[in-house]
Amino acid sequence: MLPACSQSDAPHTDDEAAKGTEVAAVDGKRLRAADGESGAWMSHGRTYSEQRYSPLDAINDDNVDRLGLAWSFKLDVDRGVEATPIVVDGVMYTTGPYSIVYALDPVSGELIWKYDPQVPRATGGKACCGVVNRGVAVWQGKVYVGAFDGRLIALDAASGEVVWETNTIVDNGYPNYTITGAPRVVKGKVLIGNGGAELGVRGYVSAYDADTGDLDWRFFTVPGDPSKPVENDILEMARETWHGETYYKQGGGGTVWDSIAYDPELDQLYIGVGNGSPWNIADRSEGKGDNLFLSSIVALDPDTGEYIWHYQTTPGDKWDYTATQHLVQAELSLDGERRKVLMQAPKNGFFYVIDRETGELLSAENYVPVNWAEGIDMDTGRPIFSEAGDYSEKPKLVTPSPFGGHNWQPMSYNPDTGLVYIPAQYASFLYADSEADPIVALNLWNIGLEPLELPEDPDEIDALAEQFHGALLAWDPVKQEAAWKVEHPHLWNGGTLTTAGNLVFQGNAQGEVRAYAADSGELLWKSRANSGVLAGPMTYEIDGEQYVTFMVGWGGAFTLLTGPLASRIDVQPESRVLTYKLDGKGKLPPPRNEPRPVPEPPERDADIGAESLATGKYLYNGVCATCHGVNVESSGVVPDLRYLDAETHEHFAAIVHGARAHQGMPSFGHILGGDNDQIRLVHEYVIKRSHDLVADIEKASSE
Repeated sequence: MLPACSQSDAPHTDDEAAKGTEVAAVDGKRLRAADGESGAWMSHGRTYSEQRYSPLDAINDDNVDRLGLAWSFKLDVDRGVEATPIVVDGVMYTTGPYSIVYALDPVSGELIWKYDPQVPRATGGKACCGVVNRGVAVWQGKVYVGAFDGRLIALDAASGEVVWETNTIVDNGYPNYTITGAPRVVKGKVLIGNGGAELGVRGYVSAYDADTGDLDWRFFTVPGDPSKPVENDILEMARETWHGETYYKQGGGGTVWDSIAYDPELDQLYIGVGNGSPWNIADRSEGKGDNLFLSSIVALDPDTGEYIWHYQTTPGDKWDYTATQHLVQAELSLDGERRKVLMQAPKNGFFYVIDRETGELLSAENYVPVNWAEGIDMDTGRPIFSEAGDYSEKPKLVTPSPFGGHNWQPMSYNPDTGLVYIPAQYASFLYADSEADPIVALNLWNIGLEPLELPEDPDEIDALAEQFHGALLAWDPVKQEAAWKVEHPHLWNGGTLTTAGNLVFQGNAQGEVRAYAADSGELLWKSRANSGVLAGPMTYEIDGEQYVTFMVGWGGAFTLLTGPLASRIDVQPESRVLTYKLDGKGKLPPPRNEPRPVPEPPERDADIGAESLATGKYLYNGVCATCHGVNVESSGVVPDLRYLDAETHEHFAAIVHGARAHQGMPSFGHILGGDNDQIRLVHEYVIKRSHDLVADIEKASSE
């Protein structure tokens, strides 16, 4: 039986009645009238506008300090959690790592059903940023999820049984496609993109029939092999902005891995397009060209997938400045005229306000410090590039970093305050041309840069970590300036939700969930969450009681790659759904913080000199650091190799060759030269870092 809900008696359309279902009967009419069902949260951004604004105000700035835990639900896998739950017709639908889908009672948190798509665990080793998933879409009695391994799956909303599934991956020789984004359903079509641009794929967005799973259309975001016909005419124009052969042999990138939005009034679909493959345009396109449609917002016809217009935020991108960040629709008064706009704060650090009917740039200002460009030329819409961002001749410290001034964590817009609430980030990155040939494999050379360099000394890492920080930034999109800002001590904080109760909700990296006054930024409430919070929270109302839900779980790109920096944040990966209400009496278990014993590392090989050890470090940071952290220091999301036991050290080479693929460690032997010589050097560097850890612990205990 499904639990009762104040929305369960909501009137359904004739089309819904014809479907013969009372479960999750969401359709376009219902979404367009979503504010009439303000207690539900029926789509990823609550409505088609993707504003993540709720008109609910039972919880407000006067009483939010009374929030208490209503219930919590433990997810199966303790990795990064990035989903926004859907609540409709008395059920909460959400996802966890490895694309596992959960249907929960939103009042009690009890499990109704669970669906595990059985994503092969080794698939996780093919991704840049963890086995994450940003949630489901619900439509006409079905729940849709994009599985990490590239399948799009439709489930029966009442039972969780599979209705259909289809493989979204184009069989074109690019092996590293993944799906991490939430599907959207528009006009009976399920829309999904893909990830993997760092690893050599060609980007596209696909539309599937929501009833049958049949492909309706596909729009490729970058041109393919010039010896073959283009898939649509607009790619002929795009092809003129690319040069050389590497881009189409490696795919070109341009994945649509997150933002998708729909305007039902204009009947236009908007997609945000990601970075190139490789990152470095010198490797990707002979250092030339705009490389359309990388780092672009593209408007499409939702019925056919045909191109309407585009705006490119970062022409010729070479810094991983994706435009896949959250796309928000609103109406703003600009220069005395009411304009229908799209707003985006992409990685590159500029906040864009764009006419969503025509693609005209209306305004753009930097919302975080930027040095790769001096500004945006409003006559051309193009950035004014600076010398500080050009690393073609020598390494340059560029701001923002590849983590972006804002990453995937969703922002929200409150029409009452007129402010956008951005999970802003402040960090720089040393970019340097790689001398290695670009190859299609999971390593940092694949992006066309040298492996990330971080100091090994703990004190130096502590000092560096202080330079990586974040903020909750309230941005005025009309004035293009900050209204207020709340500083966070760490990078990689959560997405935002704003409500008619004059509230902004956000979780943070240090394991807290918080509520702020939307007009002033005053901290009004906080509570322990046990783990880092990345996902955007949501709110709903049942039987007259309002609830706020946070998905909790530490992980993602920052935690994996920059292990030494992320490990300075004192949280562990612990994945849960946390739901709060006024005067809630639930209790959260204490966080896991048991100290880990350090096994005695093997003896160092006396035959491995300093030069060979340096080679081992270079190889490790180029191949292994993507998951296990730079300099063999993990944040705890995946195993820290400094803590390997004697048996694992004994079988190190076999594990690198794939002996533990079933546990999520794919083979990298073919990348490391195909024999054990390079693996031996990597292993010696791991052993060296294990000895460093023992020495650091002994030093700390003696002080």
